[in-house]
Amino acid sequence: MSTFFYMLLAFVVGILAGWFIWGRLRGEFDSLRGDLDRTRGERDRLRADSDRLKGELDACGRARADLESRLRDAPAAKAGTDKAAAPAPAALMSTPAASTSAKAAPAKSAAAKKPAATKAAAAPKPTAKAAPSKKAAAPAAKNAAAPTTGKADNLRRLIGIGSVNEKLLKGLGVTTYAQIAAWTDADVKRVEEVLNFDGRIAREKWIEQAKLLAAGDEAEFARQFPSAGTASNS
Repeated sequence: MSTFFYMLLAFVVGILAGWFIWGRLRGEFDSLRGDLDRTRGERDRLRADSDRLKGELDACGRARADLESRLRDAPAAKAGTDKAAAPAPAALMSTPAASTSAKAAPAKSAAAKKPAATKAAAAPKPTAKAAPSKKAAAPAAKNAAAPTTGKADNLRRLIGIGSVNEKLLKGLGVTTYAQIAAWTDADVKRVEEVLNFDGRIAREKWIEQAKLLAAGDEAEFARQFPSAGTASNS
């Protein structure tokens, strides 16, 4: 009797355990099925959005092709209208030109007859004035070329002037310390625009250095600018 009771109890417990496990598994299964349905819905929505965007992209492509065709046709149409309108001013201008030329012909012929004698009489005067102008031009040209005959200084002794800047300065006609020492604010601005500087001339004291070197004050130059002439000069 006791054996039968235990067997019945084990059977009931097994049924209860199986029902509990089945219930949990079924709940998880339903949850997974719900997630699957929700994922399918999102997939369908994304697919619909993709189709809509593709349609909008196609519409944009057609609009772009239409605009490009209009832009290609616009210059041709404009050129055609310009060509069609071009002969009109020529035709309008032809009659005044002919009339003015017809009127100018007698005037020119009459003018050609009248000043013949006056030109012959006035011919010797320019020759007399031309001689002093050439003589006056000779010293002016000599004076203009005089500053370039001086000996060029070694501009690379100045801090901030390397081989590249030296070539650029020589291209501007700057070859001596005295020229740099006499720079004005306008000269500094012009040189900085050419050398692509921005306040570097004042920052590195090019004018002060040039004044000392132009005056021959080597001791004061070496005292104030000890790094001049070194490898890090420029």
